[in-house]
Amino acid sequence: MRQGERVDSFQRDGLTFDVRDAGPADGEPVVLLHGFPQDSAAWDQVTPALNQAGLRTLAPDQRGYSPMARPRGRARYQLRETTADVLALLDAAGLESAHVVGHDWGAVVAWGLAAWHPDRVRTLTALSVPHPAAMQKAFVTSDQGLRSLYMALFQLPVVPELLLLARDGAGLRRTLVRAGLPERLADHYVARMREPGALSAALGWYRALPWSSREPVGTVHVPTLHVWSTGDAFLGRSATEATEDLCRADYRLEILEGVSHWIPELAADRVAELVTAHVRTTW
Repeated sequence: MRQGERVDSFQRDGLTFDVRDAGPADGEPVVLLHGFPQDSAAWDQVTPALNQAGLRTLAPDQRGYSPMARPRGRARYQLRETTADVLALLDAAGLESAHVVGHDWGAVVAWGLAAWHPDRVRTLTALSVPHPAAMQKAFVTSDQGLRSLYMALFQLPVVPELLLLARDGAGLRRTLVRAGLPERLADHYVARMREPGALSAALGWYRALPWSSREPVGTVHVPTLHVWSTGDAFLGRSATEATEDLCRADYRLEILEGVSHWIPELAADRVAELVTAHVRTTW
């Protein structure tokens, strides 16, 4: 496949992933990776400005979120698997490398890609989530452990699904809205999580942490932009400030005041502006 050909899906290991491919086919490629419990729609307000700036955007519904990519078993969601999915996307699009932007779990994948496959990542933009090593340290040196208690609950079998999907997903919807997500978007994400097996597959990312932690994400040697917001209830400042020590190339931290965790949805214009400027530093 030649670079510039459109990709609306790709396959890996018997799984089929849906992709939103937009913008000029020959534009500088930007891969957009969503988090939990989002899907590629998280970037709907970001992509038009990126496309207008001449950038091609590829936003996949990641493992567990694409209906035909929901394998069983926690180990199938470890970081080595989710990063390999993005490499398969690049291959399907005929791209040797791309700029990678990730939010929430998508940022974790982006960190892993940049550390393990720097030849495939032109620039890294990590929204909300700091470098995984900084995050691990913050668990025991700051209030991050308290902020992340929900991750321990997600390790339990069945119980999280029952709590979050009870009464047509009212528990999940309430959690998202309380965390600052607009009701319209909360309704969309809840509807996706109510699809058969969807929530269990999405929770697989959390349940695979025992496997993912066996292969630490090392230092990053590509130009990096980290964006954190002061209104994030899930992620504190400590790990964010420690992330610079794990980046060996040009690094910039951008802090958004008063924005909650949902940066792509709530600060789309600023995200597009920051990503465009970051990409252009390598032109």
